[in-house]
Amino acid sequence: MTKTIEFYFDFGSPTVYLASTQLPLIAERNGAILEYHPILLGGIFKATGNQSPAAVPAKGAYMGIDLPRFAKRYNVPFQHNPHFPVNTLPLMRGAIFYQMEGDFNKYLETIFNAMWVEPKDLNKPEEIAETLLGGGFDPNEFMERISDQKIKDSLIANTEKIVEKGAFGAPTIFVGEEMFFGQDRLDFVEEALK
Repeated sequence: MTKTIEFYFDFGSPTVYLASTQLPLIAERNGAILEYHPILLGGIFKATGNQSPAAVPAKGAYMGIDLPRFAKRYNVPFQHNPHFPVNTLPLMRGAIFYQMEGDFNKYLETIFNAMWVEPKDLNKPEEIAETLLGGGFDPNEFMERISDQKIKDSLIANTEKIVEKGAFGAPTIFVGEEMFFGQDRLDFVEEALK
């Protein structure tokens, strides 16, 4: 029986980006299916009373050291986004849309790159439009589709589902009923697949 990795993600988390660079490799090594589930991290924080590590000065300072450390270990590019925090609501609705009807993998690459590799201010609609154009996407179609109630409802449902399953942040990863939080738990994800 093929195992599945459920990856609940929001582009606004640098640890989500780091996990996203490794999970496809882990899935491939272990003959697993990787399922992406776009969620809204702000919705999880609101539902659970959690907050971003950046909101706690000592944690934020530590993350400034630890994130580049993991990027080096994973041998992936990483730059802190100086425009952080970014309101990811339109970006996450876009993930739902492109997962349903478009080039989802290309969208992931485009947005993660604009958030954590060559950081742009994705709080600005014009920066989102420029980023989408650069990735080969139609910004007008994007804006029209992220206003669709079906897209909005899907993002809310994904977020509520993961909170019900016990999540308090992102990345949250499930293998079966076992939950793993953070990009620094990927060795446990791989163990669970074996």
